[in-house]
Amino acid sequence: MKKAGILNRDIASVLARMGHTDTLIIADCGLPIPDETVTIDLSLKLGTPDFLSVLEAVAEDMAIEEMTLAEEIKTSNLSLHNQLKTDYAEIPTMYMSHEDLKRHIRNAKAVIRTGEASPYANVILKSGVIF
Repeated sequence: MKKAGILNRDIASVLARMGHTDTLIIADCGLPIPDETVTIDLSLKLGTPDFLSVLEAVAEDMAIEEMTLAEEIKTSNLSLHNQLKTDYAEIPTMYMSHEDLKRHIRNAKAVIRTGEASPYANVILKSGVIF
């Protein structure tokens, strides 16, 4: 049995298969995910698990080169935006429209669906390298 890191076997497997510039999306419970996209659904009930807890666990186990948020988070979920900018200040942050973000779902290795129920709580994580 694993002693540290992500215990969820599906998330651990995706992280182990990621290469430089591959993407992983952590999503709220409302993001539309195409049927053909690998989805790891962690949602148990509204709000559980929350977006920040899942992001924190993934960020501890993943080399993140860049994160992309929906431009709309700046006005529609300012508290989450400010928390992300504080907690992940060392990671360059890009922005795109929510519609563009949804178009990028098909290119992701996987989407981790949380129980988060606040607006625009979605992030595209671009894999970095550890050397």
